[in-house]
Amino acid sequence: MTHRVHIVGGGLAGSEAAWQAAEAGCDIVLHEMRPVRGTDAHQTDGLAELVCSNSLRSDDWENNAVGLLHEEMRRARSLILRSADAHRLPAGGALAVDREGFSRAITDALARHPRVAICREESAGLPPAEWTSTIIATGPLTSAALADSIRALTEDEGLAFFDAIAPIVHHESIDFDICWMQSRYDKGDGADYVNCPLDEPQYKAFVAALLAGEKTDFKEWEKSTPYFEGCLPIEVMAARGENTLRFGPMKPVGLCDTRTGRRPYAVVQLRQDNALGTLWNMVGFQTKLKHGEQTHVFRMIPGLENAQFARLGGLHRNTFINSPRLLDGQLRLKSRPSLRFAGQITGVEGYVESAAIGLLAGRFAASEAQGKSLAAPPPTTAFGALLGHITGGADAKTFQPMNVNFGLFPELKGARGKDRKKAMSHRALADLDIWLGNRVAAE
Repeated sequence: MTHRVHIVGGGLAGSEAAWQAAEAGCDIVLHEMRPVRGTDAHQTDGLAELVCSNSLRSDDWENNAVGLLHEEMRRARSLILRSADAHRLPAGGALAVDREGFSRAITDALARHPRVAICREESAGLPPAEWTSTIIATGPLTSAALADSIRALTEDEGLAFFDAIAPIVHHESIDFDICWMQSRYDKGDGADYVNCPLDEPQYKAFVAALLAGEKTDFKEWEKSTPYFEGCLPIEVMAARGENTLRFGPMKPVGLCDTRTGRRPYAVVQLRQDNALGTLWNMVGFQTKLKHGEQTHVFRMIPGLENAQFARLGGLHRNTFINSPRLLDGQLRLKSRPSLRFAGQITGVEGYVESAAIGLLAGRFAASEAQGKSLAAPPPTTAFGALLGHITGGADAKTFQPMNVNFGLFPELKGARGKDRKKAMSHRALADLDIWLGNRVAAE
């Protein structure tokens, strides 16, 4: 007997949900509106397209919560992490990927899966009643028609925040008489990033230009929409104080210009964006500057005076629901349990977090469709901590997007200082293995 699950949205969460449910034995219909209808940020019709950045952030599972989430997803046979590992690019201690290869691998894997059918059409309203199991994973760029239907169903006006995209530079246009290759603290291969050094006068002139540059105007109804603190536009950070960038994305610590033996006053870093090494992403340089201003201001950076941009930065409005109020512990809509939500629309922030919630939604849906019961992952795991936060741990009155972090985990008695995160990570993987059935609990 087969069991059908419909998944609306072919981003990271929807793709991961489709893979997990199909691997569990369900027939999947994956609905993706691109290329029939585009979005304000996507450039292709590929599944799991990375829009803002090609980095999945730290891969250190012992000391970083997102790195731990990477490892948990690998152990849960994640398609997203499998594809990321296969298309990995040098990025120090981070997991960065070739965008095109990453998306293509996921698209191909799902297209070839015997239990997955990909349907290219817009879902302009709520799923029909005959879809007895549906996962809505349309992400922060949910189409207006579907978003309006969700608002009406949930009697919630919806929540939103602004997210920004960083520019991408052609490698051949970078001046390596000025720039040098080095990873912060020589992590990874030790030379994974392009570094553009600024002295104090150059830095101050750059900050002044950022603040003076013409910005994208908000519509009247958008003016009360906040930014996500973890992805602020570079000029918004600059407005918080002259030295904010020097202690943020332009910090020079852990770097030394090998030609002078000195640490610069400030540094702009670029990270490899594709497998060929022809495109490089300006790290932390999300922006709402108008395109003409971007080319002018960013060419003030030493080494980028003649920069050619493959893509300029931009700003888009992300929508999410009030998950602590609307969803149960299995990601089902309380008022209509045949609907599940997954990914960034649930209020998790970040590619990895989005895919992780998709993984859980796919497993929950498959288990339910087959008449089984799958318990939520333990709260001591990154999966469980993130799930618990969005489905009840957060205050519904003040709910805002959240990255995974160790503050969401139960404390571990006796763990202190630098060993605390490592101990919590080892506990997480031990408990995850029990949940996955890889080993049994000690008697």
